[in-house]
Amino acid sequence: MAPYDKDTWKQPSVRDYITMLRLLNAILTEAPEFTSKHASVAFPINAILNWPMGTPAGKAAFLLPSVNEHFRNVLDARGKFLSSPESAHVLSHGPSGWLGEEALQAMGGFTDDFIHDVTKPHWGFKSWDDFFTRRFKEGRRPVPTPYDWRIVINPCESSVYNVSHSVLEHDCFWLKENAYSLSDILANHEFVSQFAGGTVYQAWLSALSYHRWHAPISGTVVDIDFVPGTYYSSSPVVGMSPLALRNSQGYLTAVATRVNIYLKSDNPQIGLMCFTAVGMAEVSSCEVTVKKGDRVVQGQETGMFHFGGSTSCLIFRPETKIQFTDMVRVGNLIKLNEPIGFVDV
Repeated sequence: MAPYDKDTWKQPSVRDYITMLRLLNAILTEAPEFTSKHASVAFPINAILNWPMGTPAGKAAFLLPSVNEHFRNVLDARGKFLSSPESAHVLSHGPSGWLGEEALQAMGGFTDDFIHDVTKPHWGFKSWDDFFTRRFKEGRRPVPTPYDWRIVINPCESSVYNVSHSVLEHDCFWLKENAYSLSDILANHEFVSQFAGGTVYQAWLSALSYHRWHAPISGTVVDIDFVPGTYYSSSPVVGMSPLALRNSQGYLTAVATRVNIYLKSDNPQIGLMCFTAVGMAEVSSCEVTVKKGDRVVQGQETGMFHFGGSTSCLIFRPETKIQFTDMVRVGNLIKLNEPIGFVDV
């Protein structure tokens, strides 16, 4: 029945599991081509599952550990292909190529911002994932105030999704839109109680954007906690929507596969805080490039997402009296390393 007879790409929707399995099998060895028509550019599996995700049965099924275990195997297999040289064929200059005129225009400033070599095949990118996790050129995203310990900078190139104050340690995140439950986000870590009543800043990364993370403050990595979770579970509040996962980002902080990096700032007025990287849909890997006990400098790379768009949080204790800048408005794109807030000395 319309509108569910078409998927989110306006193609006939998948009506049986045999067709679904055949499509999943085909996707395992296909890299995403560029297209300006579809928001699901890097999420072909999400496009297949979008309507089932919105049904009561789908919402229950995609929470099951056994279902997510199988999807993890599928995503791991796809990740191996996207990290292989065979996936680089989509890094071409044609209409559906990621180095074509339309794609470069959509990504905005690519040749000025990112490391590449036009004299090499695929401009030096060895695979789709190598392209996806591309690096900025030296000096393109400098830290504006590297010695000002009052400042907290944006850890990702991302758009503001939500800011929430006085966040509860336990909350019914599955019943409320954009409700955060710290015990669930932080998977009952020993530090949970220290953040109760604090602040959550959440932002999302476009599939066309930069996908590495950087330290929001200077300090020490106190702990790193990888939390296994779901891949295609969407919020019951969202219902049937082609943007189900994007509109479920608050919910996903509590259920999706994620990693929590606990940082202790050199500034005692900030103290302990947490960066949460949440994998969405095809993002089957949150890679951390620092380790427990490391000292980090504000703006230093700490990790990256692979294979798709994602969301992240900064979580502050109630003692951290952070004041956000005027740039922090829902939907506003904030560049990497731009100041997002500060504390008074």
